[in-house]
Amino acid sequence: MSECFLSIDVGNSKLSAAVVDQHGEILIRDRVPTPARDVWPTLSRLVKRVMAAAPTQPIGCGVGVSGPIDSTAGTISPLHMPSLVDVPLQAMVEELTEMPTVVDHSAKAVALGEAWRGAAVGESNFVTVVLGSAVTGGIVIGGKLLSGRLGNAGAIGHVIVEVGGRPCACGAHGCLEAYCGGAALEAETGRPPQRAPQAIVERTGILVGRALASVGAVCDLRLGVIGGAVALGFGDAFFSAVQQEVDQRAKLSFTSEFRVVPSRLGLIAPLVGAAALARHAVGAAR
Repeated sequence: MSECFLSIDVGNSKLSAAVVDQHGEILIRDRVPTPARDVWPTLSRLVKRVMAAAPTQPIGCGVGVSGPIDSTAGTISPLHMPSLVDVPLQAMVEELTEMPTVVDHSAKAVALGEAWRGAAVGESNFVTVVLGSAVTGGIVIGGKLLSGRLGNAGAIGHVIVEVGGRPCACGAHGCLEAYCGGAALEAETGRPPQRAPQAIVERTGILVGRALASVGAVCDLRLGVIGGAVALGFGDAFFSAVQQEVDQRAKLSFTSEFRVVPSRLGLIAPLVGAAALARHAVGAAR
């Protein structure tokens, strides 16, 4: 049996865990709804269940979470999960699994996953955007994942797209997440994001394109990979609106051919991405 990795995704709406092999193929997986409080007991039971079913012992564990995180302290403080604020998740998972563990933003994990076996294979410079309940992102420059001072580089959900706009969970106003996150869309429309009116789908694409054009200019990029249940559920109309807005906004010579593509990994991207975190850490240790 080849080497494999334990993969965990801590999302606002669901908790997922899987065993992923060295080729990025999911061998087993399970998931449960994210409880409103006391997330850790539910997560630990899920992880134990997946580990018990693993065909072989994983050699490392990767965990994707929504931020902010503090990589120096090993803690997480997701905006939409109060029971996990300032929780030392890395140490807790390491104690539970008895294996080396790396914790990072879920969208940064997705970026590694897309570079490993997704839409960014062979690409050294790109940005990923994940539209789920929240809006997150990851940036790869020169083949390396940007981390930042505390590990929060790539937080595209908090790029301001409407000056003086809606209040965001982060405390600012006009953030991309306040308009394009699944929770924000459901609050606005009174229905699940997949049933959003066409005008809302197109507006979401425009705002994401606006943010991507800015990130492309700041980071010298020409590729954006977009995933997450909201974006993928919106489909072609959304992606067309994103590309049209990028085309209108990205006028510098080094951004003028900016391409927007959907995640090739689809809804398994967070789990493959979390495995990519573990794979990367194991490779670095060796």
